[in-house]
Amino acid sequence: MGTGGYKQHGCQGGQTLNVLIYLSSQFIADALHSFLQTNCSYNVCKQLEEKTDIEFMPDIILTDIHSISQKLRDMYPDAKIALVDTGLPQESIIAAVVTYRLSCVISTITDINLFKKALKVVLGGQLWIDNSIMKAILHDSGQLSGNSGKVTGVTARESEVISCVSKGYRNREIASSLCMSEQTVKAHLNRIFKKFNISSRSQLTALALSSHLN
Repeated sequence: MGTGGYKQHGCQGGQTLNVLIYLSSQFIADALHSFLQTNCSYNVCKQLEEKTDIEFMPDIILTDIHSISQKLRDMYPDAKIALVDTGLPQESIIAAVVTYRLSCVISTITDINLFKKALKVVLGGQLWIDNSIMKAILHDSGQLSGNSGKVTGVTARESEVISCVSKGYRNREIASSLCMSEQTVKAHLNRIFKKFNISSRSQLTALALSSHLN
């Protein structure tokens, strides 16, 4: 999380765009701030403090997988949320897109001009998400829609595993969180996949969200 708070006013006559930078990496936060601060397309840029300025209402929030939360979404319900992808597994991105209703997923290696275009598109009310991610979400949702009946028969342990998967945890992280071996995690996932007739973690995430399993 960033530690400094500041505002930078851009070129006179330009469109006002409030950007809230809320990242776990100070290095990336500083780089983004430096870019936005010197770009005339954005009048205001603010780095999140522990005590956020209640008068500052962001149009777009730049955050990452370690900082994003439902609390952040609830705090600024009208803001567009852009996830800064630092090399995440596809399942983690899909889970974040579905859970937090993201408007944008953008990589740290994105070209500056493309980055500006992404923010403009998002501010206009459109989505900026990689085609492969969107196809995975739509494909998985389509497969899940064919499942009939309510989802039942989930054990307490399976529910815990599903919850971890929905948060984007990998097997090693699930094992550490639930105090079990990775082999046990894999065994649980195999049973869960067979039980719901699915074959991927992103499908499980979508199913968990739609059925309130997590």
